[in-house]
Amino acid sequence: MSGSAVVSTRRSGNGTLEPMLFNTFNTIFMIMLVTVTLYPFLNTIVVSFNAGNDTIRGGLYLWPREFTLQNYKAVFASGTIYNAFLVSVARTVLSTVLNIFLTSMLAYTLSRRDYVFRKLITTIFVLTMYFNAGLIPGYFLIKDLHLINSFWVYVLPSLISAFNLIVIRTYIYTIPEALIESAKIDGAGEFKIFWKVIFPLCTPVLATIALFVAVGAWNTWFDAFLYTSSRQELSTLQYELMKLLSSSMNANSNPSVANGVGMENATQVTPISIRAAVTIVASVPILVVYPFMQKYFVVGLNVGSVKE
Repeated sequence: MSGSAVVSTRRSGNGTLEPMLFNTFNTIFMIMLVTVTLYPFLNTIVVSFNAGNDTIRGGLYLWPREFTLQNYKAVFASGTIYNAFLVSVARTVLSTVLNIFLTSMLAYTLSRRDYVFRKLITTIFVLTMYFNAGLIPGYFLIKDLHLINSFWVYVLPSLISAFNLIVIRTYIYTIPEALIESAKIDGAGEFKIFWKVIFPLCTPVLATIALFVAVGAWNTWFDAFLYTSSRQELSTLQYELMKLLSSSMNANSNPSVANGVGMENATQVTPISIRAAVTIVASVPILVVYPFMQKYFVVGLNVGSVKE
């Protein structure tokens, strides 16, 4: 009996010790991971609020040595940046809403097993993920569509994404067919089934795709450079920030931005501090939106991409 008690005690001790060790190492690992992930962003915030001439000395970590708002004044000094912000917001909202609605509608169509051309159309869309005509043919296509110097050049070319289409279609496969059959018995048409049954049930994957589309639309500046650079009123926030950063990096004798900071503040603004401020200005709007989408992110992407 005493031997059995010792063995039982040892087992009980191991059973208690292993979870404690795992939790300890897991906590330490997660703290290190969060620190490594979060610190560069926090350091960028510190640099953006620190005087440029002091930033050159280095040694900035979690708190600015010489607090200043001059970097942000340089970024917002140009009057064009406010209009560019509105253009970027309009572009992001329209691109996200239209992309989600049209892509999900097409995904529902291609998920119907009684649709004759679903395999052919799916194959054509998948091919676009591997083959691209290139920059010059793409420019001529946009020109032939009369989208040069038009706001819709930001929206129309990105209405359908092949990757998003495959993810949403795969998610729709997980919805029980009995729900669709029941709706048909009740007299619902295909569009009503899509809008009343499929669309609400696809909320997790649609929220995930919406985040992808919104981040892509918000961060893009190259299409503004290619297609609308001759119309200042159509310039986007990212393009304006890119021009600001480029001008500050190329300034030799005076590192301050010509339109943003006077000569008396030249020592307070440097390309490094401007770059940090530009990074924060460009990142904050998406960071504000992300927490509202996070709860759908893992579930939507995993179910939509793994199950078949």
